[in-house]
Amino acid sequence: MCGIIGIVSASNVADRLVDGLKRMEYRGYDSAGICTLDKGTLVRRRAEGKLINLVGVLEREPAKGTVGIAHTRWATHGAPTASNAHPHATDRVAIVHNGIIENFKELRAELAEAGRTFESETDSEVVAHMVSAQIEAGADPLEAVADVLPRLRGAFALAIAFRDHPELLIGARRGSPLVVGYGEGEMFLGSDALALAPLTQRIAYLEEGDWVAIDRESARIFDEAGEPVERAVQASGASAAAVEKGNYRHFMQKEIYEQPTVVAQTLGSYLRRENNSVALPQFDFDLSGVKRLTIVACGTSFYAGMVAKYWFEQFARVPVDIDVASEFRYREPVLEEGGLALFISQSGETADTLAALRHCKAEGQTIAVVVNVPTSSMAREADLLLPTHAGPEIGVASTKAFTCQLAVLAALAAHMAVTKGLMSREQEIDVVGHLLEAPACLNAALDHDDDIAAMAHLIAPARDVLYLGRGQDYPLALEGALKLKEISYIHAEGYASGEMKHGPIALIDDDVPVVVIAPSGPLFEKTVSNMEEVRARGGKVVLISDAKGLADAGEGCMATIEMPEVHPLIAPLVYAIPVQLLAYHVAVVKGTDVDQPRNLAKSVTVE
Repeated sequence: MCGIIGIVSASNVADRLVDGLKRMEYRGYDSAGICTLDKGTLVRRRAEGKLINLVGVLEREPAKGTVGIAHTRWATHGAPTASNAHPHATDRVAIVHNGIIENFKELRAELAEAGRTFESETDSEVVAHMVSAQIEAGADPLEAVADVLPRLRGAFALAIAFRDHPELLIGARRGSPLVVGYGEGEMFLGSDALALAPLTQRIAYLEEGDWVAIDRESARIFDEAGEPVERAVQASGASAAAVEKGNYRHFMQKEIYEQPTVVAQTLGSYLRRENNSVALPQFDFDLSGVKRLTIVACGTSFYAGMVAKYWFEQFARVPVDIDVASEFRYREPVLEEGGLALFISQSGETADTLAALRHCKAEGQTIAVVVNVPTSSMAREADLLLPTHAGPEIGVASTKAFTCQLAVLAALAAHMAVTKGLMSREQEIDVVGHLLEAPACLNAALDHDDDIAAMAHLIAPARDVLYLGRGQDYPLALEGALKLKEISYIHAEGYASGEMKHGPIALIDDDVPVVVIAPSGPLFEKTVSNMEEVRARGGKVVLISDAKGLADAGEGCMATIEMPEVHPLIAPLVYAIPVQLLAYHVAVVKGTDVDQPRNLAKSVTVE
């Protein structure tokens, strides 16, 4: 995840801006930059690569000024070059941006038609030009920002500096977090409390849709409608070792809500919006020659691999074996020459998975790794490193790492199909188009959080819960059951819907809720038939589907959860949201330790 920091002060800010960026290095980045205001001029310094490169630029070309913004960037739109690094600027306005502007193409075309010239390939630069255009037309900064924000679609956090207003910064958030820091004669903006910890311990978290104007003495906060609001100022307690929950009750809740942003950032690293194509990191083997794929993972990552098996076999027509890492070596698997072994891990340090990786490497397999920590052991030992950009995941029950893994795996499956000549250019454009819709659909799924919270008390008293799904919804059923077990301690099991009649249906009675995952589509009618078998035996059904599916089969259910209607390709990402939220709210009702459930650790480093 990208990092933002901004300072309005009476003393030079460049060194403190860089220090704030250093405190956000854990988020991951591939370029960095700052912009200060000095004697009526916007002074930008940017560099590709690590912060030490930016420090070197600043040593050669200092950036004086008492007001400034800074940014660490993960490349999404455009390569990780200095010209694509933030801040982006016109002669009047400079901005830094986390997230994705989904409608940037149409906005950019509109601006270009009006004669504006762009320096970068990024989606972010359009915001600078839009605000600048408003100011050139006579608006003041607050009026300009209030006019521009409603036109932006996507997830973002913004910090904006103005040439002609040298004691003002404006920040805004939608989807991505942003914090206001209160100092003595100076004020701050940051992506999180950790970035501001050396500067102040007094912070306020902006809520969804808020925007803020800060000067040296105060902050004026407005809600999404532009109305002035108050947000509580609180002690952050942040230290170099801390990652903050913000105004969320638990890290897990925060991380569920981060998914539209981090999935967008992850997809941005693998998809090229300008031509709707897939582009992987550099690697030195021929993907088209892969004869067999072996997927190995644990827990939630294993279920991501199960979903991916459908994609690889459907798109690339590659036979896929999938194994739980702890069992893999002990069955003495047959690993064919020319095979690709794919390992999926949040930490990149999971002992079972790492041991399986080394076994495959010793057997001559090419190694690919999907991992959230690009400096981890698995990442270092991979022939093809496929990072997710979920940022630190503090909650033990994986949420955003799972959906980011799915995003990467979908891109890999499509790219393999393209390299094998099994996916036409038109089909690739179609697949990429649907993947790019995923962040907005995740946002739409989150809109039903209150409904899920309201029905959680129906599940909380149960001793047993069953989850059902068909096709790629079957792994989602397994994942939903795992989430509920992990954090609420309710016994839960996931089954392929058609398998109910082969044994598990004996468990059905009035006290066993059955959660059915069934988006409308080719498998819907068969899943509903299995659901009716459950209801005929007194089972209480919670149906998760879209409006069409609920209209056809929602009547008589104990509860329903409505999801947006989505293409089957991205359904696993979108339907992850309700199973995560259901587990979360049931755990809250039961009063369990959501973020640190008993007996579990975030990274399992022993076999």
